[in-house]
Amino acid sequence: MEDEPFEAAGAGENSARRRVETVWPLRPWLSAGWLGLAGLAIHFLIDGANDSGPRMAAAAFIAFAAGALVFTLERGRLLAPAIFSLVTGLVVGGLTWRAVGAGNDIADGGYAVAAGLFACLLAVPLFQADFLHRRMRTDYKDIHYFVWTDAITGAGAIAFMGLSWLLIWLVASLLDLVGIPLRDLIQKDWFAALFIGLTLGAGLGTLRNQLKIIGTLQSVVLLVLSILALPLAVAIAVFLGAVVVSGPSVLWNATDSATPVLLSIAIGAYVLANAVLRDRDADMVGGAVLKWSGYALALGILPLTVFAAISTGVRIDQHGLSPERLWALCSLIVAVAFGLAYFVDALVGARGSWRDRLRASNLRLGLATALFALFLALPILNFGAISTRDQLARLQSGAISAEEFDFSALKWDFGAPGRRALDRLAKSKDEPIANGARQAQLQEMRPYRWAGERQAPETLSITWQGGDDALRSSVEEYLIANRAYCGGDTTCTAIIAGELPDGSRLVVVSDGGSAQFYGADREGKVTQYFVEQGRFVADEDRRARSMEAEGKDGDRKFEIRPFEGRQLYVDGKPVGEPFE
Repeated sequence: MEDEPFEAAGAGENSARRRVETVWPLRPWLSAGWLGLAGLAIHFLIDGANDSGPRMAAAAFIAFAAGALVFTLERGRLLAPAIFSLVTGLVVGGLTWRAVGAGNDIADGGYAVAAGLFACLLAVPLFQADFLHRRMRTDYKDIHYFVWTDAITGAGAIAFMGLSWLLIWLVASLLDLVGIPLRDLIQKDWFAALFIGLTLGAGLGTLRNQLKIIGTLQSVVLLVLSILALPLAVAIAVFLGAVVVSGPSVLWNATDSATPVLLSIAIGAYVLANAVLRDRDADMVGGAVLKWSGYALALGILPLTVFAAISTGVRIDQHGLSPERLWALCSLIVAVAFGLAYFVDALVGARGSWRDRLRASNLRLGLATALFALFLALPILNFGAISTRDQLARLQSGAISAEEFDFSALKWDFGAPGRRALDRLAKSKDEPIANGARQAQLQEMRPYRWAGERQAPETLSITWQGGDDALRSSVEEYLIANRAYCGGDTTCTAIIAGELPDGSRLVVVSDGGSAQFYGADREGKVTQYFVEQGRFVADEDRRARSMEAEGKDGDRKFEIRPFEGRQLYVDGKPVGEPFE
């Protein structure tokens, strides 16, 4: 169906609101059916998808396109919402394909998807308010209306879905008493996906047919939120006074997470300030106390965001750039921009115009934030490469020593640029740097640490039975890189247990309570093996067999005996899993 011309759709003030408030009896049925089919399709796409970029991208496309269509669909206006939903779905789906398909080659795939999703979410109320037609002449009251009604109807639909699940579980329990196995059906994954889509769609469709009533509920929600403006404004004033008296350093001494705390309070101040502000002066309630509380919150956003930026700057100065810190920096740019605009508007309009100024800034800042988020989501800036260059410069300049440098981050957090840099560092003539890089290359999983500090490599306490120096060195290096348990007060025994079919030598390592299995090839590459049903399975799902070896370590006897296959024994007792 063709869209009606914009003027015919309801010329004059609030025409967009009048359109969407029209009751459409088919809306709940269409929404339920559409989201139900979408949920079923998403289930079959992601079930067993693993790291399939196309399948995950298709699921993301369907999820966002279907959701956007349900929020923007209007009676007699189908083409424009369909095109908008397809475009936003393609954006999110394309970013998902890049993030999943590239895997660890990109450092910020998840952040890019989140930025793209955020940009599309901001675009939804702009589209609903006819921004494409009105552009900067878009009525702020319409945008304010759609932001809050979308949030309320979305939350209401989720609550309805939860209640529906509770009801169907109670019904299933009731019918189970008489032998009707409904419980077996609702425990199926495909049914859960279908049911979630149906109930969300039905809830959204029903609620969006009642937007006139939702408008009244919106006023109640904003009234309740605005009551919180006064205590938060007082708390921010006390906080800023304490910082002035004690100095900003008190923030960094008190906590290592100053930035998220400050940003969270700044976001809360923004939300509550707008709850007081409403979409026009006539709707503001609560008298002068709440009105000036909103004014104080508008002034308080800037110092909070500036302190958060300083906190992040201190962190970057200490540890250098990383993709996560660059994304945090971008978030702070947006936060400081909002804080600065609100601060200037509040001061310039102190005699009475500050409320209209803030409303106008909301439109400009919202549009700019959506465009900025979309820019960050696209593969234009490579935060992994930027962070790698910065970290290498710090290492080469001596700002950080090889012992303190986080080589693991280059492998796991910085994407392909970080791993290429790690390859170069492993060939360095500086022995500590080369050793640190090689240990990071050997890691099978990311070692997570408190406070972001790299721990010095552990020394192993291990006794060998067989094996030459090269074999022992490669295995010990692998164990250290992967934080083996053969350190400190724990003493291990390593037994050369024969050869695997590919020529690698099998090494069994035990601390007396458990056994681990490794294969070391002639080039020194070490692979950990796991025993499944008496067979060795490596990461590449290869199968191999082992050969016998015996030996002693002090007063404890380590040996490999036949036991439904073979198994490690310590002091005559089986340890670990039997293998072939």
